[in-house]
Amino acid sequence: MEWFTAPDHWLSRIVFQRGLAGLYCVAFLSAALQFRALIGERGMLPVPEYVRRTGPRHTPSLFHWRYSDRLFATVAWSGATLALALVAGAGDAVPLPVSMLMWLLLWAMYLSIVNVGQTWYSFGWESLLLETGFLAVFLGNDDTGPPVLVLFLLRWLLFRVEFGAGLIKIRGDPCWRNLTCLYHHHETQPMPGPLSWFFHHLPRPLHRVEVAANHVVQLLVPFLLFTPQPVATIAAGLMIATQLWLVLSGNFAWLNWITIVLALSVVDASAVTGEHPRPDPPLWYVVVVVAVTAFVLVRSYRPVRNLLSPNQAMNRSYDPFHLVNTYGAFGTVGRIRDEIVVEGTDEPVPHAGTVWREYGFKGKPGDPRRLPRQFAPYHLRLDWLMWFAALSPGYARDWFGPFVERLLDNDRDTLRLLAHNPFPEAPPTFVRARLYRYRYTTWRELRATGAWWHRTLVREYLPPIRLREPTDGRRADG
Repeated sequence: MEWFTAPDHWLSRIVFQRGLAGLYCVAFLSAALQFRALIGERGMLPVPEYVRRTGPRHTPSLFHWRYSDRLFATVAWSGATLALALVAGAGDAVPLPVSMLMWLLLWAMYLSIVNVGQTWYSFGWESLLLETGFLAVFLGNDDTGPPVLVLFLLRWLLFRVEFGAGLIKIRGDPCWRNLTCLYHHHETQPMPGPLSWFFHHLPRPLHRVEVAANHVVQLLVPFLLFTPQPVATIAAGLMIATQLWLVLSGNFAWLNWITIVLALSVVDASAVTGEHPRPDPPLWYVVVVVAVTAFVLVRSYRPVRNLLSPNQAMNRSYDPFHLVNTYGAFGTVGRIRDEIVVEGTDEPVPHAGTVWREYGFKGKPGDPRRLPRQFAPYHLRLDWLMWFAALSPGYARDWFGPFVERLLDNDRDTLRLLAHNPFPEAPPTFVRARLYRYRYTTWRELRATGAWWHRTLVREYLPPIRLREPTDGRRADG
């Protein structure tokens, strides 16, 4: 059945699947280590309350039938373990149906988490991981050559990721069209990395070259994915190079890494490795792959319509299983950076001379002298939502109050999400939040002060509040 498989892509299939399994592992670890404070039974947005308001038809998840923190932890750690097994090659050590079942189980477990994750899981790379993971179910293992149809679907997904991102930019902020967006982006992006300060200070003509190159890679190169080899491999290589540049310049969870993994599935290494002939695939497998291909192409109607629309939407899923989605990012680039600084005091009554001590976050800017850290592909969900909350309080309406309450209670799980708790012995009596404007320091300021950021107070974000003890439980009181 020569038309069905591509034996020359055997190495690409292995690299793709194991890279994807590694990203699954990171995603499950992120869930296991953060869920109690975010969506646990005592979390800021508890899953039990959420599932009471929704139904499994709209948000399919095993947690609709039963939820406990212990069950969630079991699912998350089991997912990480299974993903590690696939990284180690377990999918190639078992029969084809068992391998497909392993990938399907991984996808179903992560879907169950995403669909109850609420705003903490509202990022486009969650849907991208699920859509990619769904296609990986049908890519096979060492029992058969990689199906040509599934390889095509992976290219179609990569095309939508890159071309969608390119269109949302060229249709959006004028700075993308006049090539000036990178004058600001490295400073105002959600979570800068350790090299972002240096990227920001590159010469402006180079920034314009970066934007122009980005347009070429996202708007023109994706069409070359569907051309014969080696042109398709060259196109994938250009995308990988661009994504690695983004990895160096910021923290975008696993968005860049999963795009790289998708591009690796395009690479034809047969000139170096040769073909890897395998037995003809079983008929049932051929039927399943053909059916899935037809299903994905039919479901692609709405993402394609969105791509062609002048009112293109970013990062939208069209079904509760996140099977065929639309993608795009940074249609608008901020010119200024505001950050919320959260502080507490142990004094009984705040006054003009009160000493306020600052909470430290792991990823988002805080202490001006602290160089941003590299966390991607790990996803710091609270830090990302704090960036959105600084843009508008509306982004934080549901969870910021509960977050502050847990700081006032020195909640152990919440404090584990932070880098520094200024009240290790006893909880603060009051907590407040203030909005500061941040900008990168210049080379001269860095040498003189050792500070990577300069910040100035903009306004009060949340007045000092404390806990009171009503009859129905504890809550914050202004």
